Amino acid sequence: MTHDHDLELRPTAAQTEAALNPPAGRNGGDLVVETLRGLGAATVFGLPGQHALGMFDALRRSDLAYVGLRVENNAGFAADAYGRVTGEVAPLLLSTGPGALTSLAALQEAAAASAPVLAIGSQVPVAGLGGGRHGYLHELRDQQASFRDVVKSVHTVRTQSQIPSAIAAAWESALTAPHGPVWVEIPQDVLLAETTLPQVTAVDATPRDLVPRPELTAVAADLLTKAERPVIIAGGGVVRADASGKLRALAEKLDAPVVTTFGGKGAFPWEHPLSLRSWLEDRHTTDLLEDADVLLVVGSGLGELSSNYHTFRPRGRVIQIEADPGKLESNHPALGIHADARLALTALLETVGERHDPAAPERVAALLAKVRERIAAQGLTLEQDVLGAVRSALPDTSPSFWDMTILAYWAWSAFDARRPNTMHSAQGAGGLGYGFPAAIGAAAADPTRPVLAVSGDGGAMYSIAELATARQYGLNVTWLIVDDGGYGILREYMADAFGEATATELARPDFVALAESFGVPGVRTSPETLRDDLAKALAEPGPSVVVLPALLRMFAPTHLG
Repeated sequence: MTHDHDLELRPTAAQTEAALNPPAGRNGGDLVVETLRGLGAATVFGLPGQHALGMFDALRRSDLAYVGLRVENNAGFAADAYGRVTGEVAPLLLSTGPGALTSLAALQEAAAASAPVLAIGSQVPVAGLGGGRHGYLHELRDQQASFRDVVKSVHTVRTQSQIPSAIAAAWESALTAPHGPVWVEIPQDVLLAETTLPQVTAVDATPRDLVPRPELTAVAADLLTKAERPVIIAGGGVVRADASGKLRALAEKLDAPVVTTFGGKGAFPWEHPLSLRSWLEDRHTTDLLEDADVLLVVGSGLGELSSNYHTFRPRGRVIQIEADPGKLESNHPALGIHADARLALTALLETVGERHDPAAPERVAALLAKVRERIAAQGLTLEQDVLGAVRSALPDTSPSFWDMTILAYWAWSAFDARRPNTMHSAQGAGGLGYGFPAAIGAAAADPTRPVLAVSGDGGAMYSIAELATARQYGLNVTWLIVDDGGYGILREYMADAFGEATATELARPDFVALAESFGVPGVRTSPETLRDDLAKALAEPGPSVVVLPALLRMFAPTHLG
């Protein structure tokens, strides 16, 4: 008996001919590159090292674009951003030991933000595996153990025939909701040995759909239809699932106000009558969310930042749609629906009834007025003017990448990301140095639009080397560095907690002169000229640096009571 799928497994005549006559001079590294190409990769990031040279030599024989950064952690941030803005897997090629370990902070951010990064690292030769027996350079006792707590899945290779399957399995894992970073490990001798295996021509790694259970969406739809004061919290899962259109349609069908988390910026139109925007660090917003009789949480685990530092205490029913099972009901009891946000919202749209609540926009407007009054009373005009200048200078379709800096903390709450998937920050894991290398990854993904990076002077020092990368590849990245002479956020935290700050003041370079030494144009600006200087830098091709000397302050927190 012949099944239809049996026919699909038969190679074509061309595939058979190619398989029986592979080109000479290939090695295990070619199998890596061929598999990536077969899976649809177009661009890879990384940094070469002794044990990984087989992969990098194979790049020379391929048509994959390569973007080489100067520090592995920055290469990881670049791959993270590429994965976020494209929704595609971003391959990251790394060497053994120090090279691999240096990427861990970036992979932690990718895991927290659900970015599909495929890290492929080398290993010592097979004979040396087990640790300490042969004294190889870069050797670790158990390298994959260092990654197991950070990435979504680990895939090890010990022979050349395992390479295509391991990479395909990792690719599928990275793209199955929730997206995330994965680790593949291949020994040096496996990469370097000449191979007689045929070229990799057909690889299937289709991610599995995470479909909601219909009985759960039926209950959720009933709760929402009958709710008196429904509210929606939209998280990063809405953006990653490309579900902002579904979210808007559901909110309008229910007349339900929507607040977006800091990771979900752009998931709902900022100026929409039902938009509560992103003021999650505000007690007025927290009160409104607590008052909802049905709260729909889509694509958020309601972690520290999304729950106003765990002060949020919902009084109504919570419905939580989340692709990561570990985040389901992890912070609040809920009707937990384990599903991709787009599929779950589609199911709800088909089953909820129409709700008409003319008072909903009025409640939204009243809430936003309270927020404005609170901020206005704090005398923070400079900060709002600076953020407004950035918004005015940045084209609506241009992505922006924000480091952990005071202006970014403002942007989480107050910046209008006018399109979905255009504002990204390191708030998932919270490491410094994200902004500029991430912007490099986004610029490599789409060279047709300028990209903005925003850092403080402390965070900028993590990434200075990547000015050479931006110059080498001619990438359209403008880097705004807000120079306040130190770690501004930590300075505020310590001064508030202990009365004075320690270890926060920094000697730093003349950033304009430093940029120019890399061949990157730089300009020193002021709050008054920031908009024009930034707009000019963004409009010119290639990399640029804009330095704003300014001491910005955070708005006062309202999560303390």
